[in-house]
Amino acid sequence: MIRLVVYLLILAGIAFGVAWLADRPGTIAMDWQGWHIETSVLVAASGLLVLVAAVILLWSLLRLIVRSPDMIAGSYRQRRRNRGWAAISRGLVAVGSGDTLGAKRAANDAQRLLGQEPLTHLLTAQAAQLSGDAAGAEATFRAMTETTSTRMLGLRGLHVEARRRGDANAALMAAEEAARYEPGLAWAADAVIEARCHAGDFAGALAVLEREAAHGGLDRAAHRRRRAVLLAAQAQALELADPAVAREKAVEATRLAPTLVPAAEAAGRLLGANGDTRKAAKVLETAYAATPHPDLADAYLHLRPGDSSRERLKRMRTLTARMPAHAESALALARAALDAQEFDVARTSLGPLLGEPSQRTCLLMAELEAAENGDVGKAREWTARAVRAPRDPAWVADGVVAENWGPVSPVTGKLDAFEWRLPPGVAATPLLENEADRVKAAIAAALESRAAKEIKNEVESAAADAAAFDPAPLKTPPAADPVPKPIDTPAPVPSPAAAHRSVPLAQPVVAAPHLPDDPGPGPFPEDETSEKRATFGV
Repeated sequence: MIRLVVYLLILAGIAFGVAWLADRPGTIAMDWQGWHIETSVLVAASGLLVLVAAVILLWSLLRLIVRSPDMIAGSYRQRRRNRGWAAISRGLVAVGSGDTLGAKRAANDAQRLLGQEPLTHLLTAQAAQLSGDAAGAEATFRAMTETTSTRMLGLRGLHVEARRRGDANAALMAAEEAARYEPGLAWAADAVIEARCHAGDFAGALAVLEREAAHGGLDRAAHRRRRAVLLAAQAQALELADPAVAREKAVEATRLAPTLVPAAEAAGRLLGANGDTRKAAKVLETAYAATPHPDLADAYLHLRPGDSSRERLKRMRTLTARMPAHAESALALARAALDAQEFDVARTSLGPLLGEPSQRTCLLMAELEAAENGDVGKAREWTARAVRAPRDPAWVADGVVAENWGPVSPVTGKLDAFEWRLPPGVAATPLLENEADRVKAAIAAALESRAAKEIKNEVESAAADAAAFDPAPLKTPPAADPVPKPIDTPAPVPSPAAAHRSVPLAQPVVAAPHLPDDPGPGPFPEDETSEKRATFGV
């Protein structure tokens, strides 16, 4: 529409000019080389326009004749380029569909028609990768690194090929070179950070992260989160070597990401060890309110190492009040109550979870039964139920269940990959194994207590049996017989049967008084068990 309006305006301008000249007639005379030319202004203007048009036409014709060889060559080159781009399109489609022969044929055509085009190199490398020619693909990527326009693409290809063949050093070299040329390149920065984290060089990983953020490779939220993860990992690594620096790193990590559980746990523990329990409690309470976690509860429980178990239970009540309805709060409170020997509190806390108990709940109930009542049978029953009970959350990264949190995934190397969630396809978790060790200790303690009681009962029974014998002196035996041991100073005996065996045969035996369930003297029925005979006694 705009072009039509412009066209009409131009026509109107020309018509206005012609009409203006027609309204203003005049004469033009010219004498040149014996020629006398006289005409009107309108005719002279028309002749001038015709002359200009003829000159333009003649110039265009001469220009076409002169440029015709170049135009013919350019047309040939354009046809080759069009055929080359068509080959690249055909090859990319073949690579996507898995057509190895089609991809190689298209790559050869594109290389013959287009030469050193970046997409030609890419298609050649992808065709080599599709056919399993790793050496050919690597050679193509290495050639691409020699050109500025394709250097990053070549380095990326070399990095991928090195990781495929398991050459970590070559992959790291390619990533570091790419990060040096383009600090904001995400894949290069992530690869370097991953390698430095595996090597324990968290300071170097932080430097790469800061360089990436400075060149626009990360937004503000992602930068804060990743920096907090690396600082938390650095704090854990420096905890024993330099606690002061580790504490600073952990506190900074919690400032950047207050809900990051490993950072909050490390900060709370290190602050508590330094005596700043108030700040440590605030950090742990903030993180627990966002994500209830057993590590946070354990760090909060042991803020002051010298506290008694009842003081720890009181502190745990304060923490669990932040999330009273959460299952982790009930488990943490039950654990603190068991340590404090407050068995009623532990049973009340675990009560709402017994409808569908998890593995940790079952093991806590087993420990409660063994510690409170010494009931090894119920403890073992709850332990058996734990095998079939629903699992508890654990640290999971790319399907791998880990005992402790880590900054990168052990499978893919991705930063901040660990999540606290239900693990897929595993029967037990490291946290469950730790709880099982506590149950074993409780059952062992119950068995030891029972054995001690049985030994005490046996000793008391033996003393009662020994006191029931007649203390009268024995008659003088014949001279040939040895002198018997006085009856009033018997040696200590471990059981009633041993006490009877310790009396000389010449001493008359006095029967012990009947027990309440003793059927009296006489042979036992053949179907009576040895356990019942031991209960009855003689």
